[in-house]
Amino acid sequence: MDEDPIGLVLEGESERIRASYEAFRRVPIDLDLWGEPLPELPRYWNTIEKPVEVTGPGTFLGKATRTLSFEPCETPGWWFDRTDLADDLPVKVSIRNVWNTGQVVSNIVLRSGAPSNYVRLVEHIIALKLGTGIHSLMIKTESGDPPLLTRYGREILEALDGAGTRSSKLPVPYVTVKEPVTIGGSRGGFLTISPPQGDRPALSIDCAIDFKTAIGEQRIRYHVDGPNFRHGAEARTNTTMLKMLYCKTIGKVFADIRNLGYNWENVLVAGRFGYLNKPKLVHEGKSLEAVWHRSALDLCAALALIEDGRFVGRVTSYKAGHRLDVEMIRLLYRHQLLVPLKSSHS
Repeated sequence: MDEDPIGLVLEGESERIRASYEAFRRVPIDLDLWGEPLPELPRYWNTIEKPVEVTGPGTFLGKATRTLSFEPCETPGWWFDRTDLADDLPVKVSIRNVWNTGQVVSNIVLRSGAPSNYVRLVEHIIALKLGTGIHSLMIKTESGDPPLLTRYGREILEALDGAGTRSSKLPVPYVTVKEPVTIGGSRGGFLTISPPQGDRPALSIDCAIDFKTAIGEQRIRYHVDGPNFRHGAEARTNTTMLKMLYCKTIGKVFADIRNLGYNWENVLVAGRFGYLNKPKLVHEGKSLEAVWHRSALDLCAALALIEDGRFVGRVTSYKAGHRLDVEMIRLLYRHQLLVPLKSSHS
């Protein structure tokens, strides 16, 4: 008898989740990389060798230039240090420090201590915690508004390449889930996380999206390793033509939108029947930029919020988003469903 594809339901209605799963199964797989060799998992904790920087227009203050400085760190984990708040401690990348997932713009906001000690739209940065072999990192920023980069995570990856790495003698801890778990959303989406399969553990993703625009249905399957993650890290967030027009016209009345740094280069704009700018990551004549962004930069960001170790397992995502992703990680902790990986690697 086949294993039930729906795990322990932590949130949502089982019948609706099963209906969503059947819709997910019908989505054709545009790119299947699960047949590739599984990546080698890093054994030892490391950090970068020297500081590096990236600069770009502010996400929420588009007329201002913002710089991120990446520095070596001896303390395990990734941290954000607001240099404009001298009396506040760095904010650790952790589910415990998630403030919200955005109001006007969907994004992950981290905060620790004072209400002013926050950083917005960090998902495209913290996703790199899973896409690189860097386990300790201090990220310094002069405000809570990070730069909105045209090539997203790819620009940061290239900067980190130039920093080199320094290994420690500390072994990397790996965690997974006790059993398959599922969470369902209100718009027909769901997220399922299962333990890794086979003798060689890895983080394997099966992600599908369905938009009522030119993006349409897209589905990819891959193992999160250096080459695959670098490919997906260049994918931009997407928006509709109507929302883009709203931001550039009526939206200027509102403070959170007035200075939003979205432009025709750093965002993919989709109309009902076509794209309004040139899409990236085309495979066999079809752009998969939206699903790469969803899986590599959004979903991996939520998994990076797991603070006990590097997550391995199989993740199935359909029509999900930041709220569902972050809620899943919160519930894993709430129900104590994360366990150390038991394998020859650990």
